[in-house]
Amino acid sequence: MAKAEGRILVGIGGWTFEPWRGTFFPEGLPHARELEHASRQVTAIEVNGTFYRSQTPATFAKWRGEVPDGFVFSLKAPRFAVNRRILAEAGPSIDKFIGSGIAELEDRLGPVLWQLAPTKRFDHDDLAAFLDVLPEKAGGIALRHALEVRHESFRDPDFIALARARGVTLVYADSDDYPAIADLTGSFVYARLQRASEDEPAGYPPSVIAGWADRARLWAGGGDPADLPHAAPENAAAAAPSRDVFIFMINGAKVRAPHAARALIAQLDGAGP
Repeated sequence: MAKAEGRILVGIGGWTFEPWRGTFFPEGLPHARELEHASRQVTAIEVNGTFYRSQTPATFAKWRGEVPDGFVFSLKAPRFAVNRRILAEAGPSIDKFIGSGIAELEDRLGPVLWQLAPTKRFDHDDLAAFLDVLPEKAGGIALRHALEVRHESFRDPDFIALARARGVTLVYADSDDYPAIADLTGSFVYARLQRASEDEPAGYPPSVIAGWADRARLWAGGGDPADLPHAAPENAAAAAPSRDVFIFMINGAKVRAPHAARALIAQLDGAGP
């Protein structure tokens, strides 16, 4: 009997980007149909707009209606909840965001991304209090929380233990600017790949795309890639039968992001170079 694997979803950040018009989006495609098109080329989108401003239930319902079955949105939590000196005081901002209508996405609601400021250092007690106020559900829908840290002080086994105890997934950021920490702490995997090059038609050389496909399959099967940096390698996560995997092509040469996502999807489907 074949081993079960989690879903692997591959996507981009947002869908409104002028340089994609004529490169990713067909010439003449109405702007109002860009989400419809994008959601049929990739399998997930990380929404950045929710970081900067509140959306309405009607907006979330509209997004849900424009994407196909199986497609997933990841929502970046608002800056008012994460860009603060004392994270433990974020409760009201968190409640406002969760109550803004995100449950209207229904089964298209993927992880919520909580991205901390680059200046935010690891403070065990403050972070523990913050994680304790993250809600388990929105409108009856179970929530999956992903935490992105961007200060080197989080490269600490104590942080890994805390995130694991709270069941929150640590984001793996493949970046020149932020710490890359691949310890598995939650029930799913969330990776943000940020090294695309405009010189490469698909953002990355075929060998790099193939490497990420291998890691994605390993993650989905419950494994843990040994070639990625870990903060607490001596305290590996317990084995899992499977994990859902979310991989987003973010930043870097953004104009190449859709092509990178498509190349990774093709590699995972067995159609890559």
